[in-house]
Amino acid sequence: MDNCCNWAKNDPLMLDYHDNRWCQPCHDDTELFAMLCLEGQQAGLSWLTIIHKEAAIRKAFDGFDINTVARYDDQKTEELMQNPEVIRSRAKIKAAVHNAKAVQEIVCSGEFRSFDDYVWHFTGGKQIVHHLKHLSEMPAQDELSETVSTDMKKRGFNFVGPVICYSFLQGVGVIDDHLDGCPCKAKE
Repeated sequence: MDNCCNWAKNDPLMLDYHDNRWCQPCHDDTELFAMLCLEGQQAGLSWLTIIHKEAAIRKAFDGFDINTVARYDDQKTEELMQNPEVIRSRAKIKAAVHNAKAVQEIVCSGEFRSFDDYVWHFTGGKQIVHHLKHLSEMPAQDELSETVSTDMKKRGFNFVGPVICYSFLQGVGVIDDHLDGCPCKAKE
């Protein structure tokens, strides 16, 4: 795309992510959980690294099936630590397991019917569309991501700081930060 956000132009996988997934509203619990885990995997790395390892990461983590990941034990952690196709960080692997259990708790508590209900309740189910002219205007975090981060931490999630939460909210379409003029921008 000639008018796409510049960060995606130079790599086919990044361009595909930009055009087909980034800032597109997602309401599937498994995919929401997958994106939360992938954003956590990105901490200290680039999204380009994650995108290029994404298929292998998804396979290694059993498609990010929430119930399966919640049952991972030390043996599975060690197996993942030996897999060169994934981000071999014990803290990030354990965070995925911990976060799967936190998602289960959210759903089992009865407060929310699904992880989707939980994620989208912060905006009343509405997408937040920012009007940015330049990439430099895009924040790394905002009040919403700070609120989400604080709430997630209270519920026992790990690797959910405000910057990770902001990227997560973009990745699952709660926030649309496509630049004005980008063909992928949400129509209001």
